[in-house]
Parts: sequence; structure tokens; C-alpha cells
Amino acid sequence: MTNLQQAGPQKSGPAVLPVPRVVLDTNAVLDWLVFADPGMAALGAAITAGAVHWQAHARMREELLRTLSYAALSRWSPDPQRVLAAFDHHARLWPQALAAHPGLQCADTDDQVFIDLALDCGARWLVTHDRAVLRLARRARVRGLQVLRPAEWKWE
Repeated sequence: MTNLQQAGPQKSGPAVLPVPRVVLDTNAVLDWLVFADPGMAALGAAITAGAVHWQAHARMREELLRTLSYAALSRWSPDPQRVLAAFDHHARLWPQALAAHPGLQCADTDDQVFIDLALDCGARWLVTHDRAVLRLARRARVRGLQVLRPAEWKWE
């Protein structure tokens, strides 16, 4: 039997459900990888275990790198190499250009990337602290996306 045949659909057995996706804003990433915030513990564990796929975009990695150099973070002594290594290990980079989503335009244009990626990749959750993004929660829910704070995330 060839590899192609082996990879074909199975005739019986349980259906394989896709792994749900999540998009994390920069502050949620910091909560998890720098501050060890208990509000991100469950989601961080789910990502680490592979039960949830963390989707990201190259622009998000660039923003994280910039943010790690902010003087306001110096008292936590973040290790940029460790944080970026964790990002590179756990995040799945979306390789495509992001589409605009009429009706879900963020008041803060810097945060639009999180919304666009979440909708483009079919994420189940967008985890954020940002008020401008949180204001879009009701409209995003109609499109199948839950916008919530880290401590509000739960496996459903």
C-alpha cells in the first residue's frame, strides 16, 4: 500500500475534530510568559499540551519583541530570548496576508491584527485585555469568535 493510500480517509472509527485555535494579544502573552499570571495558567497549559493551537502572525512577534524592551517591564527582568523561544515553539504562524473584516474594525488600529487573524484562521477565542478589542465581543460572537479576558477563558 502506498503512503498516499494510507493517508486516505478511514472507513470507520471516531471523527477527528479539529483542534480549536486561539489568538493571544501581546498583554496576554506577557501574562503567560513573563508575569506567570494565574489567569493565563489554564490556557497556557492547554496550549503547551497541544489541546489548543495558538495562532499568531509575524507582526505579533515583532510587537512582542518591541514590547519586551519597554522600560516599564524592567522590574520583571523579562528574558527576551526565552520569551521569543517560547513564542516560536508554541505559536503557529499564519502564513497568509490578513483580510479586512467590515463591521469589526478596532478603534485602535494597532490591535486590528488580532481581530483579523482570529477571523481569518477560524479561531474560537481571542484573548485580550484591550478595551477597544473587548468592545467588539458582541459583534465577533455572531461570527463564532469569543473575545474575552485571560481569566475568563475556559474549556467548553
